[in-house]
Amino acid sequence: MTPSPASIRPPAVAGSFYPADPATLQRTVDGLLESPAAALQQSPKALVVPHAGYVYSGSTAGRGYAALASWATRLHRVVLLGPTHRVAVRGLALPEAAAFATPLGTVRIDTAGVAAIAGLPQVVFSDAVHAFEHALEVQLPFLQRLLGSFTLLPLAVGDAGPAAVAEVLERVWGGPETLIVVSADLSHFLPYATAQQVDRHTCQRVLDCATDLRPDETCGAHPLNGLLLAARKKGLQPHLLAVCNSGDTAGDRQRVVGYAAFALCPAAEHV
Repeated sequence: MTPSPASIRPPAVAGSFYPADPATLQRTVDGLLESPAAALQQSPKALVVPHAGYVYSGSTAGRGYAALASWATRLHRVVLLGPTHRVAVRGLALPEAAAFATPLGTVRIDTAGVAAIAGLPQVVFSDAVHAFEHALEVQLPFLQRLLGSFTLLPLAVGDAGPAAVAEVLERVWGGPETLIVVSADLSHFLPYATAQQVDRHTCQRVLDCATDLRPDETCGAHPLNGLLLAARKKGLQPHLLAVCNSGDTAGDRQRVVGYAAFALCPAAEHV
């Protein structure tokens, strides 16, 4: 059954963060997915990828998603978490919509995943939180081109501690069919050299599975802290796939935004 138009969350940032024309968007994303991919020995269970406009962070996101290419055919379910930029929320917000749309088509919401977490006190429903939020939306064209058909569990994460986020992830962790994606940028509006230094330190903290990352270190600290707590429990090891900032891509170097991509894979002793 096709969701009614009223129950579909339409794209909010097509034409600004990424191309609105479907053919142009497809060519753009396919080109970004041709980025050199890291040689990972195991299928990533989770990715951390940036969420700026594609001209700024698309190359970094592309390298993150390209690392999934060898395993893409078995992935049919995506749990997608990101920060809120426009509407504040306490906890984690699910949409009431039945599907999300981009210029490339419609992605159905994972109703079983919604049911699994709907009773948790830190989970709320709010279409308003999702309506204009770009952090989740910009990931969808990459997932659509890489995976084809999949269901989506989109979570906009506001004021939520690591344990609250990790509890949600535990309930929807799934098996090899499930990919977890956290949408997160690094530092914001620092001079180029300062940003490089700050971001190197933050990347090392992610690689160490720190669970006390701050919003000034990463725009996405709350969902990322929860993922890294879950990663510790599940025996996942983060791998840095790419790092740069807007001064390397399409911005000046006076006030830059940092971007990184990570894959979280089972550690050798957990394989």
